[in-house]
Amino acid sequence: MGHALGDPPFTYAEVGATKDGLPEGYHGFRLRRRIGHGRALFEQAGAEIVAYRMQKGAGIFQEADTPTAQPGTRLTVRLGVGPVGITAPCRVVYVLDEPDRRGFAYGTLPGHPEIGEELFAAEFDPTDDAVYGVVTAFSRPGAWYVRLGGPAVRAIQHYIAGKYIGTLPTSA
Repeated sequence: MGHALGDPPFTYAEVGATKDGLPEGYHGFRLRRRIGHGRALFEQAGAEIVAYRMQKGAGIFQEADTPTAQPGTRLTVRLGVGPVGITAPCRVVYVLDEPDRRGFAYGTLPGHPEIGEELFAAEFDPTDDAVYGVVTAFSRPGAWYVRLGGPAVRAIQHYIAGKYIGTLPTSA
C-alpha cells in the first residue's frame, strides 16, 4: 500500500495483514469477546469503533485527521501514565464495512515505539445473532525500551485489548 506524497511510510512491509491472517516474525494475538446480540448492537458497535470509541474509551486517543476512520487518516495515541508517556503516530490502513464485520485497522508510523498493525472490529454471527468485539494485532519492538519490556509489554497489550472491547456497548 502506498502513501500520499509527504506522508511517512508505514514502519513494516506487511501492510493490511490483520485482514486475513498474521505475518511471521511478529508477536500476534486476537481477542474476541461476546458483547451481546442483535443486528442493532452490531451496527451501533461498528459505528462507534470507526469513530475511535475504543481508543477514546481506553484513554489513549489524542487526535485524528478525520472524525471517523478512513483509509489514510493519520491519528496519534498517547501511551503511558500521567505525565510519563509517549505519542505514537499511526495511519488507518483499511476500513471494514462488510455485512458481518465493521471496523478499521491502523499501522505504525515512524516514531511509534512498536512496529505493526492493529485491527478493531465488531463481528456479527448470523447463526446465533451474537455480536463480538475483536482486537487483532501483530507487533514487534520499534524502540529499545519496548525490547527491554519484553513479556511485560505483551501483557500490557493484551490488557489494553480487553479494555478496548470493554468500551463497546453491550446487550444481555
